[in-house]
Amino acid sequence: MTQIIAVHSFRGGTGKSNLTANLATSLGLNGKRVAVLDTDLASPGIHVLFDFELDENQKCLNDFLQEACPIKECVHEVTPDVMKALKGQIFLLPASLDSDRIARLLREGYQVEKLNDAIFAIADDMNLDFILIDTHPGINEETLLSAAIADHLVMVMRPDSQDYLGTAVAIEVAQRLDVMNIQLVMNKLPNQFSRDEVRLRMQESYEVSIGSILPLSEDLLTLASGGLAVLEYPNHSWTCGVRDLATVLLESSED
Repeated sequence: MTQIIAVHSFRGGTGKSNLTANLATSLGLNGKRVAVLDTDLASPGIHVLFDFELDENQKCLNDFLQEACPIKECVHEVTPDVMKALKGQIFLLPASLDSDRIARLLREGYQVEKLNDAIFAIADDMNLDFILIDTHPGINEETLLSAAIADHLVMVMRPDSQDYLGTAVAIEVAQRLDVMNIQLVMNKLPNQFSRDEVRLRMQESYEVSIGSILPLSEDLLTLASGGLAVLEYPNHSWTCGVRDLATVLLESSED
């Protein structure tokens, strides 16, 4: 059965999309069929991490939401070559980065429920193991519906006072929606911080599972979203943390 994972943050700038892309890749390296949906329709960008660029003849989520095509035409395979021998596959459902199309979608609106129907449709049609939803930061209708249908919610935060407060709100809302499996990820943790102290504060503040604590990395800053860190830096501590999170989700899917 397909596992749906919503990856969310209360604020922008947490590295949510970067984590989503690398988590999907880690699952694919375990031989899984994974789809990634970019539902951050106002500020999309996860396609850059997969080195994918829409041409004028290709369809995206904007087309589907404005009833210009069926959802299956928005699916594009972005499986890295190194993954093919392992039988894993990654499929991307991108959103448009064109400013006119973004403005039109936001101006005219769309049925949010239609997006959730599409998620279930591709899960059945494509025999997927996982669907990862890269959400829009904050709390809005799209985020609430994505969280409500998710088997797992990965909440991404930074060691920042605003993030601690906002994450508490987001987790409370998710729990009211009966989201049972919440994995909290601390990203961009400076080396000066004590991991043990941060973990303890997270546990005391939220009482949810700690999926991973990921360091602030000069290597990732240098990569600058120009690739997938789990492939470029397979032995990096950040990559190891993402693999740990992937292992938690893999084990949970087998229960």
